[in-house]
Amino acid sequence: MTMLRTSLATLAVLASLGLAQMPAQAQAPDPNNTLILETKDGPVTIRLRPDLAPKHVEQIKALTKRGFYDGIVFHRVIDGFMAQTGDPTGTGTGGSDLPNIKAEFTPTPYKVGSVGMARSQSPDSGNSQFFICYEGCGSLTGQYTLFGEVVSGMDAVRKIKKGAAGSGQVLGPDKIVRMRLQADAK
Repeated sequence: MTMLRTSLATLAVLASLGLAQMPAQAQAPDPNNTLILETKDGPVTIRLRPDLAPKHVEQIKALTKRGFYDGIVFHRVIDGFMAQTGDPTGTGTGGSDLPNIKAEFTPTPYKVGSVGMARSQSPDSGNSQFFICYEGCGSLTGQYTLFGEVVSGMDAVRKIKKGAAGSGQVLGPDKIVRMRLQADAK
């Protein structure tokens, strides 16, 4: 018990000097930067990260407020990798009428539940398509804009209908039932 008190006291002194970090407090949810993506299997709550990708977050929020994502299919779903959506044509080649966004790459690692912006070969071609990571997305770090993270509902994401091996193209794909900012959800 004395050892524990000493360790905590030492940690507190080091933290006050800026030499150690105290445990982080849980960040309060921000309804203006939280998406509720409804699937047939339940809601998915996504915390947006304007600290990492402010322009991408603003574009996603603008499209969400318009109802752009309602009814859009998950056109490319690769088991063990990711589920991609956001193309109004359902082919993987479409986007919104808003301009493409310049890449906002960061060293923040992709992990299970990371939400990133899909793009073509051009790094500055992000528009409306995005993906939610299962496993195996670490190699995307620094090459695709990371703009959010699933904070609840990953079980519903895992139930999205998977596509063909290799291409991930989905026949009879699942859809986003509705997507709203938590601040606007009714």
